[in-house]
Amino acid sequence: MNPTRILPDLQCSLLCEEVRQEANGNFFIIGVVNFLRVPQLPVVAGRLCVFNRWTAGLGQFTENVKLIAPDQTTVLRKGEMKFELKDAALHATSVMVFGNVEFKTAGTYFVEVLVDDVMKLRYPVPVVHAPPPNPNPPAKPPEETAA
Repeated sequence: MNPTRILPDLQCSLLCEEVRQEANGNFFIIGVVNFLRVPQLPVVAGRLCVFNRWTAGLGQFTENVKLIAPDQTTVLRKGEMKFELKDAALHATSVMVFGNVEFKTAGTYFVEVLVDDVMKLRYPVPVVHAPPPNPNPPAKPPEETAA
């Protein structure tokens, strides 16, 4: 008996700044994000992309991607996309684009990737507040001279 539906595996998920596709179908992934170091908070990221590649599945599926705040309950952004795998030897690639994401506080945010309401991956995205060095340090008091 041949299966009619196999839940796919998530081959990879990357948070990045940009994803472009060549004419031949290959993808360029630009600016893979390990963490966000910001000079001030709150800060707005103009564009964040989540690149996901699914494989070893069979059937029609719904992918859900969420960006979750450090409190682990507030969903900053979410997106849903349908895809199909007609053969278990094929793969499907999706790119979820989140625009103007506001990070209000430093802390560990999370990306969650689900397929048909089954969590496949949850990974941290630390937001680190790193103020720039002070270009005008306070003046030193004049040294007293011995008389």
